[in-house]
Amino acid sequence: MSTQESPLYVFVGSYANQEDNGVKVYTLDEKSGSLTLKHEYAGLRNPTFLNVDAARVRLYAIADITKESGNKVGIGVSFAIDKETGELTELNRAEMAANTTCHIQRDRDSRFLTVTSYHGGMIGLSAIGEGGTIGAVLDTAQHAGASTGVDPQDKPHPHSSFYSPDGRYLFVQDLGLDRIVAYRLDDEQGKLIYHNETVIRTGGGPRHFVFHPGGEFAYVINELDSTVTAFRYDAENGVLNEIQTISTLPKEFDGENGCAEITISSDGRYVYGSNRGHDSIVVYQVQEGSGELKVVQHISTEGGHPRHFALTPNGNYLIAANRDGNNLVTYLVDKEQGTLTWTGHSTKASKPVCVIPVYLS
Repeated sequence: MSTQESPLYVFVGSYANQEDNGVKVYTLDEKSGSLTLKHEYAGLRNPTFLNVDAARVRLYAIADITKESGNKVGIGVSFAIDKETGELTELNRAEMAANTTCHIQRDRDSRFLTVTSYHGGMIGLSAIGEGGTIGAVLDTAQHAGASTGVDPQDKPHPHSSFYSPDGRYLFVQDLGLDRIVAYRLDDEQGKLIYHNETVIRTGGGPRHFVFHPGGEFAYVINELDSTVTAFRYDAENGVLNEIQTISTLPKEFDGENGCAEITISSDGRYVYGSNRGHDSIVVYQVQEGSGELKVVQHISTEGGHPRHFALTPNGNYLIAANRDGNNLVTYLVDKEQGTLTWTGHSTKASKPVCVIPVYLS
């Protein structure tokens, strides 16, 4: 889709009090890389992670509420998006987990939403209702066990869930267990059926995950030991086979660091990851045939704690969300080399956690 047909919207979730504008909508100027605020939405506490269904013009956000018992629980909120203005209209709210959540994902057919609860150690599966509303909780999967026995690996801490390219499996990254737990999605019964586990090296702390667009490889970023692990993916059997683990940091860096987001270019040639501490984006080249990674670049995020980032749909820009820097930073992408160049544009935004650039259908 060209820029003449539709603006490139950028949806941002953040840490926020209920009275604050926790969800923001920007447009990206595709000539300069600058962001312009178009809409803000208040009334949600900590709408940290978002999911956008561009084809159906719907947005889903997580948030949390405190019940009369004093317990915090995770809710989901669905919105209709005005294609002309980016304005959000709330459709409904629904409880999705018995504890706060940190991530929301949608299956490829837009029938289900999954949320992960870092503090609750569980995953929730909910239906998407008519018109894009959030329906009933269909199933939950509670994790158990520990990895090192030392906080935060003394209990389960699932951090994200991602569906396989064919939609058959859901892969859940559990930072506390040093495992990627796979479930088979029974879409007829609305159930998560345990499938298998992939063990990450002790102390890694798997956080976020991405499949190669060709489907033959997958990559997980490990928060605790600042590495990325590459896998060859057996799609027929839903099995991940490790082929490499590589550092996200320059050799000369010896400070504290924790990783956050990972993504891959649409042509599958470059993988990107974020460092919080070193405060940088690492760029890797994917080696043809083997799927192994080779470091190409480290570039400053121009702000502290890059919790999330995303490539634009056409791959021309990367936008980083610096939680502690309170800013959104745009980079021009060299598609041939994979390298990033800061555009010079940094936009103030309070505690941004998630950034999703999309064209709306």
